[in-house]
Amino acid sequence: MDWYKIDPLDVLLFREAKPFSPGEGARAKGQFPPMPSVVFQALRTATPTAQPHPEFLGVFLLDGDNTLWLPTPKDLIGVKRRTKDDLPNERTESWRRLTRLVPCETLESWESVCYSQESLPPMVPPELNGEEYVSGSPKPWMKASALSAYLCGNSHFAADNFTDNPWDIQVLPHTHIEDGTRQVQDEEGFFTEVATRLKPGWSLVARVQLLGLPDEPFVVRLGGEGHRAIVSKLKATKNDTDGLDCLNLLWKQALPDVLEPGLFAYLLTPGLAETAEQVYGLYPQAWRDCLLGCVGDRQLWWGGVAKKNRRKVRTKNGLEELEEKSFALQPQYAFAPPGTVYLFNSKSIQLTRLQSTFGHLLPITQDKPWWETFRKLNYGKLLWGRR
Repeated sequence: MDWYKIDPLDVLLFREAKPFSPGEGARAKGQFPPMPSVVFQALRTATPTAQPHPEFLGVFLLDGDNTLWLPTPKDLIGVKRRTKDDLPNERTESWRRLTRLVPCETLESWESVCYSQESLPPMVPPELNGEEYVSGSPKPWMKASALSAYLCGNSHFAADNFTDNPWDIQVLPHTHIEDGTRQVQDEEGFFTEVATRLKPGWSLVARVQLLGLPDEPFVVRLGGEGHRAIVSKLKATKNDTDGLDCLNLLWKQALPDVLEPGLFAYLLTPGLAETAEQVYGLYPQAWRDCLLGCVGDRQLWWGGVAKKNRRKVRTKNGLEELEEKSFALQPQYAFAPPGTVYLFNSKSIQLTRLQSTFGHLLPITQDKPWWETFRKLNYGKLLWGRR
């Protein structure tokens, strides 16, 4: 597998695929970075041959210094020490140090707090010292080298190990005028889409195995409306300490043979956690008895309405018109977002039995073609660490 950098030549359109009806608000949301299958399909258009064993890992971010940035783990929170200069009720995102959320069952102060026994125990801040207090969270992207240290149990990071989303959002309005009038159509007449523009010096990056991909830069269409991007193969450099070599080692890291306390998994790419048949949450129901806690965010929706089918009918006045017949639907999935963290109970008897399923966060059933596709595209890739 080789690394390829993807430089958009214009804004990119990736619609979040929630059920969308122009008559009910007419505001589509954008999703960025794009899902792995979207970028993979764009790259595959540049290959002239069939692909017997394709593979894909991504999509991540690369800055102008070839530093690789990955989603920040969701269990990291900032801690700050209170001073005389602090204003009452002041909101701040700065922090002095980072710590990790812990299961509430490990804290005496939570012994009398009740929560639903049908779900996992809440993950809460640990006991803090003296005048310390929780002060926001780190920025959403983390250097790959810092993530490697995080997986080894380190929580001491500098602020420059994190960065904000390196892109800007642009809302694009669309207006359809009724034929022969100056009025907007009643249905589907006005809607908006969200476009994304990467900041200067930033690129998308992915690791790909496709036969026939050119070594020289080439152009692909990426996202809605066929906007173009330049794809170029990356060559390893000797001083690549914060870049691709780091992840090359991390993504091959398997589940430790010795299941010691503090074992956790970090979700590198969007995954599917099946809680019931074709129902997805943040963690699989099969993992329920061997998890101490889970920290994540809102799920990523993908799939949904594909197209409309229409047919011609004859009205009473003899005119023909198009009438909506039905919607064609694709399977819709709710993906656990990258950066989700799973803390395991090393003493659970279920852990060893489920160990073979811990490579990827995907449904255990493997008899469907889409499962094999998701597996080859490394959906739900888990990286393992110890606190």
